[in-house]
Amino acid sequence: QVQLVESGGGLVQAGGSLRLSCAASGRTFSSYVMGWFRQAPGKEREFAAAISSWSGGNTYYADFVKGRFTISRDNAKNTVYLQMNSLKPEDTAVYYCAADFVPWQARKLTSSSAYGYWGQGTQVTVSS
Repeated sequence: QVQLVESGGGLVQAGGSLRLSCAASGRTFSSYVMGWFRQAPGKEREFAAAISSWSGGNTYYADFVKGRFTISRDNAKNTVYLQMNSLKPEDTAVYYCAADFVPWQARKLTSSSAYGYWGQGTQVTVSS
């Protein structure tokens, strides 16, 4: 079992930056693949980024965040981050952290069904 708690959301102007954090409970955090998803009002939840377990040497991004968002992890702190730069109004959404003990298969990890553990979400609002 792992519990996930996101933080760092808020209101920011277009072009600004935010860093989301996801703190995980449990001793086995380093063995989990971690992902970030987002859900805008009236839309389905969509994949943003994922990072492999252990050293986090593999990352995978949705096309719409490439070059703007960076996912990273600090196993000593049981935390995964999503650094978001050059934010746009269309990035407005609730952002969710997800985790599971699964093989690194990037395309499969873009599906929310690949993850068994989810946080409660943090709201990100980007004003124009």
